[in-house]
Amino acid sequence: MKKASNIIWGIVLIVAGALFALNAMNITDIDVFFDGWWTLFILVPCAIGLFTEREKMGNVIGIAVGVFLLLCCQDVLSFSWLWKLLVPAIIVVIGLKMVLGGIFGGKAHEILAKRKEQGKTPRSAFAAFSGSDLKLDGEIFEGAELTAIFGGVECDLRGAVIEDDCAIKVTAIFGGIDIFVPSGINVKVNSTSLFGGVSNKTATHKDAPTIYVSGTCMFGGVDIK
Repeated sequence: MKKASNIIWGIVLIVAGALFALNAMNITDIDVFFDGWWTLFILVPCAIGLFTEREKMGNVIGIAVGVFLLLCCQDVLSFSWLWKLLVPAIIVVIGLKMVLGGIFGGKAHEILAKRKEQGKTPRSAFAAFSGSDLKLDGEIFEGAELTAIFGGVECDLRGAVIEDDCAIKVTAIFGGIDIFVPSGINVKVNSTSLFGGVSNKTATHKDAPTIYVSGTCMFGGVDIK
């Protein structure tokens, strides 16, 4: 996927460079800096993400936001609608994602639900306008639910005992979550992101337990190390 993304970005840069060159030689007269040109910094990455990323919802939302802003710059729509429609729409999308994520949460939701049925309670950490730390040392890790809203959460699992596959559900809204995992553990991510994302810096290990990370990032991020 990264290779495909690099190819697409390369094509975009080649086209942009060619347009600048043709304009400089008076061969063409294309106004590159049209009203709302800066929205391309939203539209182009999200459009590329539709073809290169597994999760599509965040990119679709990003394109919708970019198109809305572009139409406002072109005087097709009014900027006065921005806070009246755009912000409520984002809030609704966040709510829908949380509800649907709880019902159709994929592998992570399946594992967490199974743990709860077995009477094993996942750990949790919540931070709103503050910070929260969760650290396991010598304890068996059964899963976790981490939420950061205008705050930060640090989850340190480097001293935890991970015997089999487990899951972590994350929600980062205008906040950040740092997750430290033990060496020799796989991590698979499935998230919906809008102006944020999940960074997975861990290596892949054969025949090792897997931590499934699932969640939502809205103007926030999750860093897995």
